[in-house]
Amino acid sequence: MNKLFTKISIALITLLIIFGFASCTKKAEPAAAAPTQGALSAGLPDLKGRTIVAVTENAYTPLNFVDPKTGKPMGWEYDATEEIARRLNAKVEWKVTSWDTMIQAVRDGQFDVGMDGITITDERKSQVDFSIPYMTSQQFMLVRSDENRFTDAVSFAANPKLLIGSQAGTTNFYVAVYNVLDGNESNPRIKLFETFGAAVQALLAGDVDTVLMDAASSKGYVGAHPGKLKVIGEPLGTEEFGFIFKKGSDLVEPFNKAIESMKADGTLDKLNTKWFFEYQP
Repeated sequence: MNKLFTKISIALITLLIIFGFASCTKKAEPAAAAPTQGALSAGLPDLKGRTIVAVTENAYTPLNFVDPKTGKPMGWEYDATEEIARRLNAKVEWKVTSWDTMIQAVRDGQFDVGMDGITITDERKSQVDFSIPYMTSQQFMLVRSDENRFTDAVSFAANPKLLIGSQAGTTNFYVAVYNVLDGNESNPRIKLFETFGAAVQALLAGDVDTVLMDAASSKGYVGAHPGKLKVIGEPLGTEEFGFIFKKGSDLVEPFNKAIESMKADGTLDKLNTKWFFEYQP
């Protein structure tokens, strides 16, 4: 989700969702991938059964969310983290916290690793350590399917009656401020919500006119609301997502090596297909 400078068709999504060298205490379903023995033989660190406490928000479809059909937490980041742990001979204990407290909580050592589509930025690097990128994405304008008053950021900005729904402190918020509007972070045309899901609900209800969102999540919300939402305009910003750790964490290097191995053997591509093309809400 994120989150500081965060398809028009499936073909465009395929080009834009580029997988890099990459809580409720319920466990997500593990991703299907290469055998552990093969991964360890390739030189991955062995964490000897260590339990890794992982935290997410469960509000960023399809990276992390609660399945409305089963009530179980799931998503791309759940599968990826479970697979990383499997390759490193570790276990995952899942926790949930809000976005606005996540980085500080990981920084303070309350959790071993955090994830929520967190954009890698220099400012955040001063607070936490990042893994190598596991995904590169771009932001678009999510609108109602019958929207015809604007077609891009320029025509949106030109109409002072139009409103953007956003979550404070996210890439989406800052792109709305600096790439769409006038650079004023207190601009009344930006309506703030506690989660992305709440912003999308406001969009569906007609309370706001667009929500800025990365390509992956845009596809997830369009799929979750057939015929009600669409994506318009050109990409408004490019971002790389990474896992976050407390400064000096000994998990950074193992995670990086596991992400690299998952890229090399096609596991990241499989997760891409599963969550951005095959998953049906």
